[in-house]
Amino acid sequence: MKSKTNLITLTYILISLFVTILCHKLLVKYYPDSNHYYFSFIKDVLLILLTGLLFKYILSKNEKRSIKIFEKLKQTNQDIKESNEKYDIVAKATSDTIWDWKIQEDCISWNKGIETIFGYNPEEVGKTSKWWFDKIHPEDSIRMSVKLYSFIEQKTQKWQDEYRFRCANGTYKYVLDRGFLLKDENGRAIRMIGAIQDITKQKEEEQRLRLLETVITQSKDSILITEANSSNGRIPRIVYINPAFSIMSGYEASEIIGKPANIFKGPKSDSAELKKLLRAIKNEEECHIETISYTKKKVEYWVRFSMIPIFNFDGTISHWISIQRDITDEKKLEAEKEHLIRELTQNNKDLKQFSYITSHNLRAPLSNLIGLLNLIEDIEMKNPELEEILAGFSKSTHLLNETINDLVKVIIIKDNPSMQKEEVSLKEVFENVFSQLSFQIELHKPIIKLKFDKVPTLNINKAYIESILLNLLTNSLKYKSENRKLKISITADQIDQKAILSFKDNGIGIDLERNRDKVFGLYQRFHNYPDSKGLGLYLVKSQVETMGGTISIDSEVNKGTQFTITFKN
Repeated sequence: MKSKTNLITLTYILISLFVTILCHKLLVKYYPDSNHYYFSFIKDVLLILLTGLLFKYILSKNEKRSIKIFEKLKQTNQDIKESNEKYDIVAKATSDTIWDWKIQEDCISWNKGIETIFGYNPEEVGKTSKWWFDKIHPEDSIRMSVKLYSFIEQKTQKWQDEYRFRCANGTYKYVLDRGFLLKDENGRAIRMIGAIQDITKQKEEEQRLRLLETVITQSKDSILITEANSSNGRIPRIVYINPAFSIMSGYEASEIIGKPANIFKGPKSDSAELKKLLRAIKNEEECHIETISYTKKKVEYWVRFSMIPIFNFDGTISHWISIQRDITDEKKLEAEKEHLIRELTQNNKDLKQFSYITSHNLRAPLSNLIGLLNLIEDIEMKNPELEEILAGFSKSTHLLNETINDLVKVIIIKDNPSMQKEEVSLKEVFENVFSQLSFQIELHKPIIKLKFDKVPTLNINKAYIESILLNLLTNSLKYKSENRKLKISITADQIDQKAILSFKDNGIGIDLERNRDKVFGLYQRFHNYPDSKGLGLYLVKSQVETMGGTISIDSEVNKGTQFTITFKN
């Protein structure tokens, strides 16, 4: 710059001297007689030199001032460049959406965050604040706008608010918007720069935590939270209890927070269970125990106790959560149930023994009575009254014998729930049943339809199925209607993996509205027949269920009855 100043000064002097000499030559040529030209020439030269020095001085001053201005501009440009570089780095590093709003011109610009976070293409992004406000959720828009413009009119520079911002796909994200306001020398807002941060996950987490807090607070179960570890390696100290725990234990939060959780231990607490709990704490694993605990007033209560470890993201334990439930009433019920089970088991043994003894002791005299009655049948009776009495006695004796036989069958079934199964032909079973009831069938002459073509055989116990069909067929003959011909239909069908055996008649039926729950009960009678024992259907159901099947009934008075027996085949 200095050499340039000297060059300009030298050029000025040379040009001025050249002009002066040229003018002097012309004057001498045209006015040769004038003597004062030499003096004027010297004066002009001196003036040129002086003005050249003055011009140099002025140029030097301007040059120094220009250098300072240039250096300042250079530094300013460098600062601006560094600032822009920092802005670009921050914009790339942060996940925030940065906006720049020139308030007076209502011109707003956005960084790449508006595309990456909210999904807008550059051509979709508006350049005015209206586009910004239009994307705010309607429920938040008025509140946010009022708050923002109120802030602009105030003297503060920093502003922030939370609202929902619409994405390009129509969904909304929760955002935290923070802005910095710039004002001119007159205090008028001219520019505002801000950053929008996506806090959707934080909001969802806050809502989840509030929900969990509500659940914990309102839970009927007692919840206790302790530290991760204790100083002495024992049970950690309590940091939180919910209201249900206070109700159960009698302790208020202020009384036990900061104390170890073993303050509920007492003389009858199960030491083995507590050792199990300590091992779980040492091994940082979940634990479930049941023990006797004590309230603030030293009242005993049974508690079911779960201790669950809570781990941080790095895998280290941060807290223990204990969920406790008062099971005192449950324990009392269990004790009562066990006592009842023991009593019922003993009563069942006594009854079974009584049944065996009774059936055994009755069989011998019954056999003797039946034998004597058979002998009496061969003696000619001349007294009609005595003959009638003996006939009634014989009938009662045979009925008692049948009853004892049925009871023995029931005892055998209940005492031996498992039995041998085999492939049984239904046709053969019915032939055996018909032969046993040949006299009754010949007497009543029912119409019997059999259909076993789809299921000719069943994998069941032969004796049981014969007994079942014998009982059902006997009932159909016994409870037939006097007003119509007895019809009996017996079919077997296969549905999926199940065999369905249907037994249907048109007898007098049963009133199921009154007796549905009693149909298969022991000693249940539904008709006033003198030889009805009330054991048949109970025995049928017991035998069906022993073979792994089910039985159901559908009956209507004066229309008939249908039994449906289902077996896995």
